[in-house]
Amino acid sequence: MNVSDTPSLTPTLTQYVARQPIFDADKAVFAYELLYRNSANNAFPVGTSDEHATSRLFFNTLMLVGAEKLTAHQLAFVNLSTDALLDEFPKLLNPEHTVIEIVERTVNIAAVASRIKALKGQGYVFALDDYDGDEKWEPLLALVSYIKIEAEEPIIKTNMRVKKLKRSYPHCKIIVERIETYDQFINLRDAGCDYFQGFFFARPEMLTYSGVDPSKVTVFELLKAIAKESLCFEEIHQRVAKDVGITARILRLANARSNNSNLVITSISQAVVYLGEDVIRQFVRVLAVSDLGIDKPTELTKFALVRARLIELILAETNKNLSQQGYLVGLFSMLDAILDIELATIVKEFTLDKSITDALLLQTGLLGDCLLLAKAIETKNWAVVETQLKLVNPEMEIEKIYSFILESMLYSDDVIEVMSE
Repeated sequence: MNVSDTPSLTPTLTQYVARQPIFDADKAVFAYELLYRNSANNAFPVGTSDEHATSRLFFNTLMLVGAEKLTAHQLAFVNLSTDALLDEFPKLLNPEHTVIEIVERTVNIAAVASRIKALKGQGYVFALDDYDGDEKWEPLLALVSYIKIEAEEPIIKTNMRVKKLKRSYPHCKIIVERIETYDQFINLRDAGCDYFQGFFFARPEMLTYSGVDPSKVTVFELLKAIAKESLCFEEIHQRVAKDVGITARILRLANARSNNSNLVITSISQAVVYLGEDVIRQFVRVLAVSDLGIDKPTELTKFALVRARLIELILAETNKNLSQQGYLVGLFSMLDAILDIELATIVKEFTLDKSITDALLLQTGLLGDCLLLAKAIETKNWAVVETQLKLVNPEMEIEKIYSFILESMLYSDDVIEVMSE
């Protein structure tokens, strides 16, 4: 790769998700159910397992975009497979904003019930999806806050089920799905149903967005890192720092899990430490299930690695701690093109430190000067390089910059080569 070349805007992967509103008795939106999609075809993909759908929905949508953004800050109902529940996927969710749906294909009910009891103590809320009256669900009915059933004809049958459930489980709210007519809605409302979902109100709405997926090898490296008895946060930081897609999601996850609106993230390492060992281990598991089949990175990712490494090397000469923030600035300065999202939006979503924000949006401060220096190097504008270098480190010789350019390119090439194997 020639560092002077301007990267072409290679197409990013288009991600899909559908949402269907859930209404109250006054026909006001109460929540949205988020539904996995893998194409513009608004239907659950045939042959997709619950585990795969769960992991893809989590990693590509909830980790990058955020449930609250997809649901306009309403509650999000999210389906989890049996393995996801038992493997503690809920740790990646904010319990204040989500309701976890236990799907009708759930098995190992005793273990699931035990897990739900523990999670309820941590504030998580659950719904039982497509309840069919089978006795096997009895251990769960006392634990869930919502029971979802399907509207059947004649509608009197569904009315009777609603009334029976209300008597037996008064603590539960009843949601009836697949409502297709006004008469069904009126009958079910009069029977005491709490919430309503179906084509009569709204079909699932398709949402699309662009994203960049992680590399296969980075995923394997992270899996090896979490396989160790004691997690090394510095090792995790080093692995994450090589991948733009994972960096974005790690920072988004750290921000989403914080209830402190004043939290600012100044580096990848801070996000990793903030999330803690349990959440990092679970994040990597989700990542592995979701994305081990993804193709090699785009040229934009390669370009971002060069820029990030170059800024890191320049800053490391005088400020080792600031060099980590410099790496982040380099990555994020390319993220708008990689994710097809405006840089100002990215900065706002990830609640970055003011020095990083100013560097990215205004090119001010030491980090901003380094970013301008890196851009001047890329375009071979040596007059600007000389000016910026005096601002960044007046004692550094231009020959040092030449060596950093080469080292950054070799670093990027090495990462891409390994990822492509």
